Amino acid sequence: MKIAVMGGDGFIGWPTSLHLSDAGHEVHILDNLSRRWIDTELGVQSLTPMDSIQERTRIWHAETGRRIHFNLIDLAKDYELLKKWLAEHRPDAIVHFAEQRAAPYSMKSDRHKNYTVNNNVSATHNLLNALVELNLDAHLVHLGTMGVYGYSTVGAAIPEGYLPVGIETADGRSVSQEILYPANPGSIYHMTKCLDQLLFQFYAKNDGLRITDLHQGIVWGTHTEQTRRHEQLINRFDYDGDYGTVLNRFLIQAAIGYPLTVHGTGGQTRAFIHIQDSVRCIELALKNPPPRNARVEIFNQMTETHRVRDLAEMIAKMSGAEIVRLPNPRKEAPENDLIVKNDKFLDLGLAPTTLQAGLLSEIVDVARKYAYRVDRSRVPAVSAWTKDLATTVNHDPEGKRLKSVS
Repeated sequence: MKIAVMGGDGFIGWPTSLHLSDAGHEVHILDNLSRRWIDTELGVQSLTPMDSIQERTRIWHAETGRRIHFNLIDLAKDYELLKKWLAEHRPDAIVHFAEQRAAPYSMKSDRHKNYTVNNNVSATHNLLNALVELNLDAHLVHLGTMGVYGYSTVGAAIPEGYLPVGIETADGRSVSQEILYPANPGSIYHMTKCLDQLLFQFYAKNDGLRITDLHQGIVWGTHTEQTRRHEQLINRFDYDGDYGTVLNRFLIQAAIGYPLTVHGTGGQTRAFIHIQDSVRCIELALKNPPPRNARVEIFNQMTETHRVRDLAEMIAKMSGAEIVRLPNPRKEAPENDLIVKNDKFLDLGLAPTTLQAGLLSEIVDVARKYAYRVDRSRVPAVSAWTKDLATTVNHDPEGKRLKSVS
C-alpha cells in the first residue's frame, strides 16, 4: 500500500513509519515538525539524541534500501497544500498522528489551550474535508486516546467505542440502539479527541469515508524492532513534566537517583501499551479496514491497566528508588478503577508485551544509558489544571523547594 503518515516525525509516528516501511509499504511522512519547536519553547530535549528527519530517513534508506519520503506540510494551516499533495499521490491509507498530544501542555495557559484546539481540530477536519473534495477512498486510521472515556468509576467494562442503550418510546415500547460511549474529557487535549470522534461520525455517515479510530492507552517503551537497527534511528523519550508520561518520568527518576514523584493518592488507574505493540496494532487496523458507508470502527488500543502507585512500587523494587507523594496538579478523581475491553486486537492476533517483562530493559538500556542528558530542573510536573491548583507549592523531594505550580 501507499501510506501517508501524518505526524510521522513524532513519538508514535516515527516508529510506525519504520514498521510500515519495513513491511514493504510505500511510506510518505507529512509533518510540520511542531514537536521539535515545542522542545525549543519548553527548553528541553528528548532524553535520546534525535537527528533531523532528513538524516533519520537517510539512515533508514542506507540500512534497508527502503525509502521513506518526507513532506513539510502543516495540516492545520496548509489546507490547499495538503489537498494538492493528496490529489497528486492518492494514498491507499492515511495514518493520522498530526495532533498536539500532551494533556499538561494543553493546560499550561490560555495560549496553549487555543493552540491545541486550533491545531488538533483543524488538522482533523482539513484532512476529512480534503478526502471528500477529492473523492479519495483512502482508509483513515486515527490515533485517539482512552481519555475520551474519562476516568470515572462506573463498575462496568468500557466497550470498544459504542455503548448499547435501551430507550423508551412515546408509546411505551422499549427499543435498543448503540451510541458512542459518553465522552468525559479530562483536559483540553482530551476534549479535542472527543471532537475528533464527532467529526468522524459525521463524515462516515454523510460521505461514506472509511475510518478507524484507535483509543490508545499510555505508550511506554522506546525501541521497536526497527529502531534498534541503527543508533540514529532511535525514538524520542520525553521525561519532562509536560510531555513525559508517568511511566517515562518514573523511569528517568529511578535512573538519576531522583525520588519517584507520585501526585495525589496515586490511585489513578491508567491503561498502557508498549510502543512495539502500538505499531503492530496500527498495522492490524490498516489490514482490516471497515467497508465504505460503514460506521466508524473503534478499537481500544491498550494491553493492561495499572494504578500509578503500583507502578511506582514496581519500579522502586527494580531500581531501589525512593517514593515521595506530592500534591496533584491535575483536576481528577483521586481514585478510579478502569476495566477496558480490548478483544478486537487480541482476536486479530496481538500478543502483548507486559510491563513486568519489559521495564527493566527500559531502565538499563535507555534511561541509565542516556541519564547524562537529563536536565533535572525539567523533571517536576508544573502545569496545573486550574488557577486554584496553580497556587499550590510543591517541595522538592531532594530537599530544595520547587517553584509554584503554574
